[in-house]
Amino acid sequence: MAPLVHDPYARDGHYIVSEANGYRAREEITLASGAGVLKAGRVLGRITASSKYVSYTPGATDGSQNAVAILYQGCDATSADVRRTVTARDSEVQASALNWGPAVTTDAHKTTALAALAVLGIAAR
Repeated sequence: MAPLVHDPYARDGHYIVSEANGYRAREEITLASGAGVLKAGRVLGRITASSKYVSYTPGATDGSQNAVAILYQGCDATSADVRRTVTARDSEVQASALNWGPAVTTDAHKTTALAALAVLGIAAR
């Protein structure tokens, strides 16, 4: 029998410490086709031209260089656009539970993203 593997970061909203009442902290967005397989807790940027979301990508020039949300539900956006819920404002999140795209290679990238999220009312603890 194969061992049971538990991925605690696969649960919806696992990174949330607290959020505004109701669904005020959340929005439904479109992840761009080609964004890949993303787990809940992925920090996202928004492409300006299409208003679709992808992994936060420091150094990009298409808008995705700005962290604007955190993915609430994991999904596979490899070959098609996918609608999903994100944390967009008025929340406290566990910084160590967030996950980052492959372009986030330094602590400075993370610090910049967390500062941008703080402006939106998303406080990392």
